[in-house]
Amino acid sequence: MGIYDLRGLKCPLPVLRAKKRLAAMPPGSTLWLETTDPLAVIDIPAFCAKEGHSLIQTEVAGDGNRFLVERGPSG
Repeated sequence: MGIYDLRGLKCPLPVLRAKKRLAAMPPGSTLWLETTDPLAVIDIPAFCAKEGHSLIQTEVAGDGNRFLVERGPSG
């Protein structure tokens, strides 16, 4: 399980970078995404649903949010 620091990035960069990072990981791998963009609470769950990833956990972390994502079989 890794942590990907996306703090300070504005939409659409957190999703674009998460997509690239997850694509390089084997299916079933998990990754924490750390964000400060307020839109990430909408964008990350929508991205996971669209790409076939599982959003395992969401939590508030300091001045942003953390999302635990499990890479899907084809995303």
